[in-house]
Amino acid sequence: MADQTSFDAAAFTGLGTARERVALPAETFDGTVNMPAMHLAVKAYLANQRQGTAYTKTRGLVIGGNAKPWKQKGTGRARQGSTRAPHWPGGGTVFGPHGDRNYHESLPKKVKQLARKSALNARAREAAIAVIDAFNDSAPRTKTMQSLIERVGLSGQKVLVLTDGNKPNVHLSGRNLPRVLVMPFKDASTYHILWSDTVLIEAPAIGHTLAPIAEKAPAPVVKKARPAKAEKPTKAAKAASKAATKEATKAATKARTATKTAAAKPAAKKVAAKAAPKATEKKPAAKKSAKKKGD
Repeated sequence: MADQTSFDAAAFTGLGTARERVALPAETFDGTVNMPAMHLAVKAYLANQRQGTAYTKTRGLVIGGNAKPWKQKGTGRARQGSTRAPHWPGGGTVFGPHGDRNYHESLPKKVKQLARKSALNARAREAAIAVIDAFNDSAPRTKTMQSLIERVGLSGQKVLVLTDGNKPNVHLSGRNLPRVLVMPFKDASTYHILWSDTVLIEAPAIGHTLAPIAEKAPAPVVKKARPAKAEKPTKAAKAASKAATKEATKAATKARTATKTAAAKPAAKKVAAKAAPKATEKKPAAKKSAKKKGD
């Protein structure tokens, strides 16, 4: 894969002001992309990150199992000598890891160089390389790195920042950003380059010396106005609301009792009216019985 042999990249200042595009050096960026070499390099890098500390216990290391579970003969069951044998639940492990495995993989020096060169060319083909003229941070500040990422237009992407040599202030500025990784250009591996979505390279690291230009002030960030929080009611207001609710409940109960009594009075009158004729009918019968006794 060596169709395109020359590449250029967008260039920015240390604060994110755009400038003229820069040609990438042909020694490194010649269009070579060797997939098998990159695969071997990434596989070796990931294997070398493994510690190999997995450990299992054999039957001699598991606690318990000193006594024979039952006698040798007469039980009808198979003979057993220990409850910590490998075929018992809770027993030892056979042929398990013992923390002494080494996952280290080594590659020839030329294969490593070819893989790293292929990774850089792969990012150049995707136009995912940008050049920063210089990092002149006098003190570490995360806000400076964050504003640079935003002005370059890489928000939300995984960004690999490669500096010209070791620059602690730049490293500390990007250390607290989860999607930003800062390291010297010479220390970047194939895995780190392929991990990133975009690579920011300091110009002196690839042999360029860019003259400084006037910085443009970044556009002010307009923050959305938060809705005003409702004020908490005071103790007096709370007491007044409680009193008002109590009075309202008392008035409601009084109204209910009044309606009940008003409804009960007509019913009582009807019952009394029904009972009055019955009483008048019984009185003449009583008089007749009295006359009969007199006769």
